[in-house]
Amino acid sequence: MSVLDTQGAQAFVEFDRVQKSYDGETLVVKDLNLSIGRGEFLTMLGPSGSGKTTCLMMLAGFETATHGEIRLDGSEINNIPPHKRGIGMVFQNYALFPHMTVAENLSFPLEVRKMGKSTRQEKIGRALDMVQMGDFGGRRPAQLSGGQQQRIALARALVFEPELVLMDEPLGALDKQLRETLQFEITRLAHDLGITVVYVTHDQTEALTMSDRVAVFDDGRIQQLAPPDELYEQPKNSFVAQFIGENNTLRGTVATLSADRCTVKLDGTGETIDALPVNIEKEGDKTLVSIRPERVEFNPSLGESAHTLDAEVLEFIYMGDVFRTRLKVAGRDDFVVKTRNRADQVRLSPGDSVKIGWLPQDCRALDA
Repeated sequence: MSVLDTQGAQAFVEFDRVQKSYDGETLVVKDLNLSIGRGEFLTMLGPSGSGKTTCLMMLAGFETATHGEIRLDGSEINNIPPHKRGIGMVFQNYALFPHMTVAENLSFPLEVRKMGKSTRQEKIGRALDMVQMGDFGGRRPAQLSGGQQQRIALARALVFEPELVLMDEPLGALDKQLRETLQFEITRLAHDLGITVVYVTHDQTEALTMSDRVAVFDDGRIQQLAPPDELYEQPKNSFVAQFIGENNTLRGTVATLSADRCTVKLDGTGETIDALPVNIEKEGDKTLVSIRPERVEFNPSLGESAHTLDAEVLEFIYMGDVFRTRLKVAGRDDFVVKTRNRADQVRLSPGDSVKIGWLPQDCRALDA
């Protein structure tokens, strides 16, 4: 059974029990069920080897599913060759023809579709204007910067007006500032044109800022599929909590357990804290308690329900808009607190003893 898109609308892209193996034994993609709504921007996020790019390549038609069906707008596409799927593609390496001008690069997918010259010129002009490259039609790729080449690659994917565009690490080769600019532009274009985008990246920030939903992959499976805020605030397991954003973990054992609350006895101190139980089956289970760095306060004034622990400052780092403090807490020396740069911020020094605290609803007891 497929995971329906959040709007409950008819699925536009569907993976139905899809598996992929290259050697007949090891599954790179394991029983994937995924539905993507029309006009949705879905990002496949995960570490190298997690199966995300293989899923994209199967959807594009460059890889064949070993088992299961892939459907586009209700029709199975497993045996349709890539050039007949009507899908736009953008790669990290641009994949532009070096011997052609920019306009000729954009004309190529239109010529393949047997469009007339006047129609081609109109569509090329519109696509170049979309990516703010209207004056560059006569140049060759070698005369363009990396960011300009990627804009042209994006225009070429959009020029024949596909309903679905696939992007494989398209911004990976660009510097930080340019990457952030293009993140915004790609998201705006996708929503303005109403196209469906399936985007592959290993960059968490990119996934969180651009997507309607994110599918977090690991070991060939989707570990969690959710909107960005839910993914960050409510991770379903320890892999997602560790992979998405910065995260503190404290090891312990579940002492008591109810439907919406558990107490955890921390390793190293014997102190108990309350947490929301996620993937906890019974008392006595080992657990990782997860707390985001920005949810922790120094010398907390959070009320009676807050937990407080003693900590020792190991590092105090100025990062411009925030201060990042690394602490020794409950025997661990990798606990991080992020605080906004404010006029009343107390500057800490290595060796200082401090109290830290957080609210029980801000920490989650996850599978160990």
